[in-house]
Amino acid sequence: MAEEQFKPAAMEVEGAEAAASKPRFRMPVDSDNKATEFWLSSFAMPHMSAFHLSWFSFFCCFLSTFAAPPLLPLIRDTLGLTATDIGNAGIASVSGAVFARVAMGTACDLVGPRLASAAIILLTTPAVYCSAIIDSASSYLLVRFFTGFSLASFVSTQFWMSSMFSPPKVGLANGVAGGWGNLGGGAVQLLMPLVFEAIRKIGSTPFTAWRVAFFIPGLMQTCSAIAVLAFGQDMPEGNYRKLHKSGDMHKDSFGNVFRHAVTNYRGWILALTYGYCFGVELAVDNIIAQYFFDRFGVKLSTAGFIAASFGMANIVSRPGGGLLSDWLSSRFGMRGRLWGLWVVQTVGGVLCVVLGMVDYSFGASVAVMILFSFFVQAACGLTFGIVPFVSRRSLGLISGMTGGGGNVGAVLTQLIFFHGSKYRTETGIKYMGLMIIACTLPITLIYFPQWGGMFVGPRPGATAEDYYNREWTAEERERGYNTGSVRFAENSVREGGRSGSQSKHTVPVESSPANV
Repeated sequence: MAEEQFKPAAMEVEGAEAAASKPRFRMPVDSDNKATEFWLSSFAMPHMSAFHLSWFSFFCCFLSTFAAPPLLPLIRDTLGLTATDIGNAGIASVSGAVFARVAMGTACDLVGPRLASAAIILLTTPAVYCSAIIDSASSYLLVRFFTGFSLASFVSTQFWMSSMFSPPKVGLANGVAGGWGNLGGGAVQLLMPLVFEAIRKIGSTPFTAWRVAFFIPGLMQTCSAIAVLAFGQDMPEGNYRKLHKSGDMHKDSFGNVFRHAVTNYRGWILALTYGYCFGVELAVDNIIAQYFFDRFGVKLSTAGFIAASFGMANIVSRPGGGLLSDWLSSRFGMRGRLWGLWVVQTVGGVLCVVLGMVDYSFGASVAVMILFSFFVQAACGLTFGIVPFVSRRSLGLISGMTGGGGNVGAVLTQLIFFHGSKYRTETGIKYMGLMIIACTLPITLIYFPQWGGMFVGPRPGATAEDYYNREWTAEERERGYNTGSVRFAENSVREGGRSGSQSKHTVPVESSPANV
């Protein structure tokens, strides 16, 4: 009898020890230690600190990549650039990140977002500083090309958020982090002319002032990388290296990650559609200030302010897209996310066509441009409300493929519509809108067996667990390598729509998920 009484007591002690060994968090988490709430003003470790580090580092990279366009009239006159030179450099600034983003996705899967993000930021920082010493069209193209590699940090930003926040909040987290990072494209339109004017007033010549101005984005980018290394954490439980060493996390191979990503057609469709929301945003960042400067004869500072309003819309538009994706999911599941993306991006395409048609009116052009910015950027947020559900084993590479698709879209758009003098800028904008509408249609082909698609419901008997377990062999499942995928499937129940329910695996604040 005494022995029987002792066993439950011993089990309680073991359970308490196990609970004590599990990480404790300031935020409520699900069974996978992902935050179930989003505290915007908090720096709670590790979830919200990862959020703030990721968006700010991406913001700095965006700032550096698009530091040149606001000063382009000055750079153009100093270096004697032609329209073709400017177009080539614009293409170069976004083309380098195509493969860099795919590589970044793989790096996130294998070594974690912290090291991957800091590495690309530090490797591209020298190119930002070298912008101060360019003296020809070729050197201008090269610094823009290598600086553009830093935009691959977007992939680590989205991967990091998908690793830290639960399915009901992942759209919002990805939207805010990506949107606030993209905000750098608008902020730089204001910052660089102001920095230039401040340096010139000190006594520098215009020739020197625009060169010195590049040190500001360079310093910001350097500091952001140091902060990521010093204060970042890959996963709620710790960094990849520690988790691999302790055996708490399976160390995957490049071959498996690559195979499961490239054979998932949903990733390719999202890469295409993202090319004509984020890709269009990049193209507009490159041409919009010069367009208003040349077309309507406004001052450089005024053109910069107008262009800044396009990028600054990201403070609410892309987060709004992520929030809308999560809200649609709560009511209609994954099918709601897909419909939301198609509708918002198509409306963005229509507004882009209108923007190209109202070139006769300065006021109308500004108004339509701002409205267009909200829709095209919200579509970006809606896209990454879907990406985390495509694959769990190859989440990083799927994110990289989608992000790389954005850069491919930007390159093609610049090359087709804004390269040389084939089209007037307003005509190129109109055709770009038609391209957006056409390239958004493939969203109708995305189908998840467990949740359905835009026009077809889920397959009877299909489950999220079955969908994600297909990425693992029977032997790998037997060894428990798929545990994270299973927990994610459990916490994704509401993607089935109203028939689903909220995850029951929520853990209170300052509690351990050990006994859930």
